[in-house]
Amino acid sequence: MTHDDTTHDDTAATGAQYAEDNLDTTHVEKVDGGTVALAFSGGLDTTVCVPLLEDLYGYDEVVGVTVDVGQPHAEFVEAEETAEALDLEHYVVDAKAEFADLCFESVTANATYQGYPLGTALARPVIAEAIAEVAQDVGADAVAHGCTGKGNDQLRFEAVWRDTDMAVIAPVRELGLTREFEQAYAAELDLPVEGGNEGDWSIDTNLWSRSVEGKDLEDPAYVPPEDIYDWTTEPGKVTAPTLVQIGFANGLPTGVSVLEGPESVQETAADAVTAAADADEAKSAIATGEPVAVIEYLNALAGAYGVGRTDMMEDRMLGLKVRENYEHPAATVLHAAHESLEGLVLTKDERDFKATVDDEWGQKAYEGLVHSPLSQALGGFLDVVSEKTEGTVTVKLAAGQARAVGRDSEHAVYSESAASFDTSTVDGIEQADATGVAKYHGFQDRLANSAGSATESEESTEETTLTADD
Repeated sequence: MTHDDTTHDDTAATGAQYAEDNLDTTHVEKVDGGTVALAFSGGLDTTVCVPLLEDLYGYDEVVGVTVDVGQPHAEFVEAEETAEALDLEHYVVDAKAEFADLCFESVTANATYQGYPLGTALARPVIAEAIAEVAQDVGADAVAHGCTGKGNDQLRFEAVWRDTDMAVIAPVRELGLTREFEQAYAAELDLPVEGGNEGDWSIDTNLWSRSVEGKDLEDPAYVPPEDIYDWTTEPGKVTAPTLVQIGFANGLPTGVSVLEGPESVQETAADAVTAAADADEAKSAIATGEPVAVIEYLNALAGAYGVGRTDMMEDRMLGLKVRENYEHPAATVLHAAHESLEGLVLTKDERDFKATVDDEWGQKAYEGLVHSPLSQALGGFLDVVSEKTEGTVTVKLAAGQARAVGRDSEHAVYSESAASFDTSTVDGIEQADATGVAKYHGFQDRLANSAGSATESEESTEETTLTADD
């Protein structure tokens, strides 16, 4: 045994003993070796999971997997540096394209939960699937995450993983870890974390949305400072509005072009397209509807106007009510445009029924069950109605709002001559023909109301008669 081996064994024994002494290990299922793939961010939670999985659970090897769904570059630097310090085998999977495709799919369902466009919920199944693939490739016996037992993400990850043959481990949940313990444990083992100090807020960022929670924000009455926002500037900072035209085919965005607006705002937004080698390549990707490019561009463009802020009380799957703050500029713009186009091309019956389908699809997506049988069945309906959702929508960006101000489609369920106040007929139907309809309209309601009035009148008459007899 080398000196390094001895040092590692001593550290492992110390870590295991510290955990045994300070935690309830009742729910720990110990193993004798094997490999576990861990959803790894390099933050405090997942960093402490590494020695716990080795020393307390008994795995020979922990493999860290970080999935790129559009997080800031700094997060990948942190993950790679921490993995290196831990001597952790580490994989980074680029899943931005798959995630962007799912975000576009969610637009066809106008997918929201309690009023905000879904973002984190859409990312989790994509991340879980990527981790499962790496785990299977390396021959892992188990997969693990650093989620608590209070949130939604544990359920979204495990909905994917429990459809595999691998064991599922949740050290933070199973051991009831607190931030205080994690900090002390990291200090005891000299883990590469900065005392667990990860900023004032708990922030989760992906290509489609940015969520901010924790600390003072947990008080529903607390008015958040402007500095919690990163993607959006305070509404009103940019005074000249921008008109942007968005194309759709089969309900999906096919391209974005600016009709008018400040050049400086447009140039800054184009610079946000990360995969483009230069401005011309960025403009081409945006104009042709490349999903990642469109989302990055609209996040920057609409964000400059303060579009896409949500401050709300959210009901989690486990029944907890939490305060959440979200930023979602691109999602807000695309949702507004898509819903406006649907208003032009769908019949009233289709719109009414689709609202129910949208709600159900959004609920399943919130639960992380985008591939469930119900979601697939709902998707079948969405595919059919989306065949007509083709055309362009003009959206005005100004003072925190993204408002559809024009829409056009060859599938429009609309007749200008029929609706116009300047024509006397409705495409050949005389206005007077509506008289018969007007006479019948509300007939049953009038009948019901008169029946109720008659009953009340009879009861009043009987009471009067009885009084006279007395």
